[in-house]
Amino acid sequence: MLFFVLVALASGLAYLVQMLVMPAADLPFAMAWGLAGGLMFAGVDHLRTPQRYRPMLPPLVPWPGLVIAFTGLCEIAGAVGLVLPPTRLLAGWMLALYFVCVFPANIRNAIQGLAVDGLPGARWYYWLRLPFQPLIIWWALFAVGITRWPFAG
Repeated sequence: MLFFVLVALASGLAYLVQMLVMPAADLPFAMAWGLAGGLMFAGVDHLRTPQRYRPMLPPLVPWPGLVIAFTGLCEIAGAVGLVLPPTRLLAGWMLALYFVCVFPANIRNAIQGLAVDGLPGARWYYWLRLPFQPLIIWWALFAVGITRWPFAG
């Protein structure tokens, strides 16, 4: 949920900057930049503080340190891909797939509860995060023009 708030704020800022310097602001473009900012922050955080993400992984995941580093690198690659026009579409598809793949871990965390540095310890927080996962999947697809719903036209 904190990730989504960061992405929404960064997207709003990108949209505001567009309105100030361009004749017409482009919402998907601003959302791509906002998502890129959030992903860059999260990816770097995965690499700098992997111990924060360890409790989120189920015990059956092999090589948890490597998996955490890999997910951080995926987030950074997705961020870069979103801001480069030749890779924007591929990045949107891959990020949507990535967000689908991490959803089971979020469900597990909600069911079992979690204590993670920097995140609220209350179980309700992890349940509240779940509805944001489909929204961030849609966000990645909308930001690169794969879908237009609910903003048709």
